[in-house]
Amino acid sequence: MGRLDGKVAIVTGGASGIGRAICLSFAHEGATIVCNDLVVESAQKVIDECGQQKRGLAVKADVSQRRQVVAMFEKIRKKFERLDVLVNNAGIGLENAKLRARFNSVLEKQQTELAAEGKIKTSLEATQNLTDEDWDRMIGVHLTGTFYCTREALKLMEKQRSGKIISIASICGMTGCAGAPHYSAAKAGIMGFTRAVAREAIISGVNVNAIAPGYIDTPMTDAIDDAVRRMISMATPAGRFGSPQDVANLAVYLASEEANFVVGQVISPNGGYVIA
Repeated sequence: MGRLDGKVAIVTGGASGIGRAICLSFAHEGATIVCNDLVVESAQKVIDECGQQKRGLAVKADVSQRRQVVAMFEKIRKKFERLDVLVNNAGIGLENAKLRARFNSVLEKQQTELAAEGKIKTSLEATQNLTDEDWDRMIGVHLTGTFYCTREALKLMEKQRSGKIISIASICGMTGCAGAPHYSAAKAGIMGFTRAVAREAIISGVNVNAIAPGYIDTPMTDAIDDAVRRMISMATPAGRFGSPQDVANLAVYLASEEANFVVGQVISPNGGYVIA
């Protein structure tokens, strides 16, 4: 008997990385999976991996677009007439190639300066070079998308007086990450949003929590070059990047009945990179 038997769960951005691992883990525990992604064929591939070709549902939607989110949840309502778990996982990294390249090169230069002179002199200059479009897209996908999906999920969950909402934040929302002010702001916003909604929704039997991973091996972190990856691993007490499964294991717990008394928490699997 699985820990999520009989549950219907949607995972946004579920076609790769952490989202895919959560879909597979939820399915293993008995949940029926709704996999959302920008590319429906990729989402369907995950549904097939879950062995739910007939039972599950692949849905294309950009979570930053309100109408697409409303339509997605309407499909869920019509097919299943309920929703038990929402995982707000959809996200993007540093999509601007110039900023990404500078991030890697300057971090290496900073480490050389630190080793040679004992201080860092070169700035990342990320904020002054951040475009309006990059800012809006990052906030739109991460924070606004989390709001849109949570709002629609609550319409189903509060009516049935039960549900679990799990939003993927980041250590960048806890400490701030140099070179990624827009990403850090979005993830910090998710954490504040989680705490506020948790206080409200638990009255209706809906638990709302967040996971704030550290550095995880996913397509999003593939852009980090080898030298920077080594620096990050050395700064992590566990000595490595995390795996998507490390996050998925925690998501299974938060989605299960075992976490019924966990309300408004931000739990951070990060290998000791951040200890608060």
